[in-house]
Amino acid sequence: MTITFRCDPALLDSLPRPVPARQALPDWLRAMPREAFSEMHGEALRTVKHCPPFVDAMSTGFVIPLPCDLTVEAGRISWSWDLPPLSARHHPRAPISFHSPAQVEGTPLWSADQVVVKFNSFWTVDLPEGWSLFATHPANRLDLPFRLLSGLVDADRFHDVPVLFPALWVEPDFTGTLPRGTPIAQCLAVPRAQPELAFAPFTTEEAARYDRTAERLLTESGVYRKDFRAPRSGGARIEDGAER
Repeated sequence: MTITFRCDPALLDSLPRPVPARQALPDWLRAMPREAFSEMHGEALRTVKHCPPFVDAMSTGFVIPLPCDLTVEAGRISWSWDLPPLSARHHPRAPISFHSPAQVEGTPLWSADQVVVKFNSFWTVDLPEGWSLFATHPANRLDLPFRLLSGLVDADRFHDVPVLFPALWVEPDFTGTLPRGTPIAQCLAVPRAQPELAFAPFTTEEAARYDRTAERLLTESGVYRKDFRAPRSGGARIEDGAER
């Protein structure tokens, strides 16, 4: 699979590019220890850094990066980003805008003082026929002061303009800078064809395998990583271009 990103020609050499999610893992994950002492258990236990499903979730798909620094102070968001003249007349020039809170009224997302922002993307995303783009909050990134709202876009058809990413600003007291390149969305290409769901009881052999695997998980270390986790390759190829 090839995922193609396009942008205005004037931005091609300066705009931060989407990258495979494995290249955008946070510093805290790299810095944390692999083991930590548990008072409850009285011994050192492996941390989530040693949990392949946790790390693989953060490493899957690609991330859309913030195009410039955002400074947040006293509830105000500002930026300094000088864009050159652009070829598309309706192209946004701001990295972020806002939704009305009324647009989520009647959902658990709404509160009277909730700020709903919208991250503007400057890349279109073109997927192969039959595939859709699932965009969600970067996996396990509760350190970010926003929570992206998940969405699904048929990007094999909708790719003339970028996908925009709405989010709840969940830390009203946040002060500081979100640096250029901060992941604002984690995206995966998903097939639009729906799978069939089948149900069956364990066979005798399946029940025996259940017990064997469960016993290994209880008595051995790294069973999933060593014997079950599939090798990770480069994944989908990511390309960029200013022209069709």
